[in-house]
Amino acid sequence: MPGTYSQIYIQTVFAVRGRENLISHKWEEELYKYITGIIQNKEHKMLAINGMPDHIHFLIGMKPSCCLSDLVREIKKSSNEFIKEKGFIKHSFNWQEGYGAFSYSHSQLNNVITYIMEQKEHHKKFSFKDEYIGFLKAFNIQYDEKYLFDWIV
Repeated sequence: MPGTYSQIYIQTVFAVRGRENLISHKWEEELYKYITGIIQNKEHKMLAINGMPDHIHFLIGMKPSCCLSDLVREIKKSSNEFIKEKGFIKHSFNWQEGYGAFSYSHSQLNNVITYIMEQKEHHKKFSFKDEYIGFLKAFNIQYDEKYLFDWIV
């Protein structure tokens, strides 16, 4: 869009259905590259992507002409198919419904990128549930626990 200028930074977080630990370190980089390709093909900028066996985080510089829910739906659908086509796991793989999306200012980018890239260290101290609820509280987002992800107890 000529004449349109924006600065929109969004961190998105979503989990594997049932919070199963299905994302293997053996192929997670290939998955992250695939998701990065989707982001770039939609003309957004991938700033960071990383995760754990049961969830992922990514931070993008987003074009204002995009609908975030459409983008996340495309990423989930296409990455499901990619994982199945590649035969990364023997049984079914699906992402859980829903996602978290959190906006940041330009001055916060370095901290957010570091946070995403250090996920494996972070989760030695904090569970995904604690992390996710922490985001909701820090961003003052009202939520009902019954609509959050299915947590492994």
